[in-house]
Amino acid sequence: MTQTAQTIIGIIAEQALLDPADLTIDTRLDALALDSLAMVELIFALEETFDISVPFNANANANANDPGTQEFDLSSVGAIIQAVEGLVSQKAA
Repeated sequence: MTQTAQTIIGIIAEQALLDPADLTIDTRLDALALDSLAMVELIFALEETFDISVPFNANANANANDPGTQEFDLSSVGAIIQAVEGLVSQKAA
């Protein structure tokens, strides 16, 4: 697991009041029962930690059957890791 992934899992665990070891790549965020404030704090923490800008509509499911219609997928731990790594690499390019 990359350092980026470990950092993201730590941030999510902090917002969910869980031990990072309790989270896996497949953990769905809806299973963590994060309220809207916790989701906003999660997004802010990701932006600050990685110096990125998460799209404004990050938490909106444009089309649940077509993940490609979402700019930043917040559905699972793995999806968040992939989205953050994508934004970080875009910024570096």
